[in-house]
Amino acid sequence: MEKEIQQFISYLHNIKKSSANTEMSYKRDLMKFQIYFDGRGIDEVAEISKEDLKNYVVYLEDSKLSAATVSRSIAAIKSFYHYLKQEQMASDISDVLKAPKIEKKLPDILSTEEVIMLLEQPKNQTAKEIRDKAMLELLYATGIRVTELITLRTGDVNLSVGFILCRDAHKERIIPFGKEAKRALKAYMEKARDEMIEDESSDILFVNCSGKAMSRQGFWKIIKFYAKRAGITSDITPHTLRHSFAAHLVENGADLKSVQEMLGHSDISTTHIYANINHNRIREVYAKAHPRG
Repeated sequence: MEKEIQQFISYLHNIKKSSANTEMSYKRDLMKFQIYFDGRGIDEVAEISKEDLKNYVVYLEDSKLSAATVSRSIAAIKSFYHYLKQEQMASDISDVLKAPKIEKKLPDILSTEEVIMLLEQPKNQTAKEIRDKAMLELLYATGIRVTELITLRTGDVNLSVGFILCRDAHKERIIPFGKEAKRALKAYMEKARDEMIEDESSDILFVNCSGKAMSRQGFWKIIKFYAKRAGITSDITPHTLRHSFAAHLVENGADLKSVQEMLGHSDISTTHIYANINHNRIREVYAKAHPRG
């Protein structure tokens, strides 16, 4: 089974051009799948029955895993079996698997005041602070994912017009940014980047303190540091700024289609969650302010 899993992951990487996160997630889930069946003396995919698959899902649920985690594991298994059928390596018996219902949780967002406090923390006194300011401002100004932020190239930024070109495995999109992000980016590119970068021929936009490409973990530490300094007590991640960007746009009248395009959502139903946040806020305000609320 291990061989088939490795071939499937190679297929995701080379043919499907899946993201690194998807590859890692599917590999992790399928390795757990393999370990489960190895422990029961089943080491060939062809030996697994539909009943075995159902029992595996029961095992996951009995392990007190969240519905989202179980659903992700089922998605990995289904994708694996679709691949095996496509390659004529095994029949697809995964149709017996049904993902558990997931209660949609509204994403955590920062208030406008909290965002301003966060963005004001880097004081631009050092090259690192100038870089941090530019990264935070750009993240909130565009709502891009942290992976998209740290893989930006200098040629992806148009300072004169005020937009970035953002690419993923399947498409690219142009996202505008405002004057505050423009000011911060200009300062970084003119005053700090040359001082920080190790290889002058590199076109990586944001580099770490060693002059090399920034990692996801590196930026995660940066945002945690400034959140703590700003006195923000809620748990904050780079994705919190992405959610806040979208929610604040919708709150201020932006149409969902435009927000969908900027976020890079393939399905507008994903973007609708930010409208739900706005509706919830309206209800809260009504309940507090209306004399008969």
